[in-house]
Amino acid sequence: MGMPELRKPPAASATVPKPRGLQEWADVLRARREPYVMATVVRAARPTSAKAGDRALVLPDGTIEGFVGGHCALSTVRSQGLRLLRTGESTLLRITPEASEPYEEEGLVAVGQPCLSGGTLEIFLEAVLPPALVRVFGEAPTARALISVGRAMGYQVDDAAGPLSDGTSAVVVASHGIGEEPVLAEAIAAGVPYIGLIASRKRGAAVLDGLEGGDRVRSPAGLDIGARTPGEIAVSVYAEIVATLKTLAGGDRRA
Repeated sequence: MGMPELRKPPAASATVPKPRGLQEWADVLRARREPYVMATVVRAARPTSAKAGDRALVLPDGTIEGFVGGHCALSTVRSQGLRLLRTGESTLLRITPEASEPYEEEGLVAVGQPCLSGGTLEIFLEAVLPPALVRVFGEAPTARALISVGRAMGYQVDDAAGPLSDGTSAVVVASHGIGEEPVLAEAIAAGVPYIGLIASRKRGAAVLDGLEGGDRVRSPAGLDIGARTPGEIAVSVYAEIVATLKTLAGGDRRA
């Protein structure tokens, strides 16, 4: 899916204070479900302008808020941060004159120090991506299991009525015949990546017959693992959601 456009927090007002410091920036970004990379200097060998503990945020538009070194380091931190926003990974970045050629190994990327003054910086880059947003429709035991299992997985699970939120990754209908078609139609129209209907094969086919875009709905929802109980069904559905989102994202963390 496309990367969300990052907007800076609103200007200070009597009711919406401007964020102060990186932690408040990070809190605002998480609340808005906007991705960022937290860059933290873990080692600085002189001569460098940064010191261990300095931090900065790399935003999806390439903006850097905070300080992790001078202009010699910023371009590398920016390019590596944007790369991690695409992959969802985290890594240790080493900027050092000892690296005549860039190289990469598990958990480490090393690049040459572009400034003649030299010095080595090691910066931990942590990609912070919003969790998948899942809408569960229904009040049956399976719906409750879908809510609890999804939240245990770290997903943001929405079971409230109302329009779908922007960026919804999955919609699962588990209402046993109550109000299914309008919810499915809304999810199809919104282009939600995963849409599932908890129903028998026969009833699911009847519900989807004549529903425009109904071929996008997984019914019966979930991988065929022989699930019978609400908890087992929930596990099978989330397994299918994970597989679908990773496939759509080309194997990356983001979906």
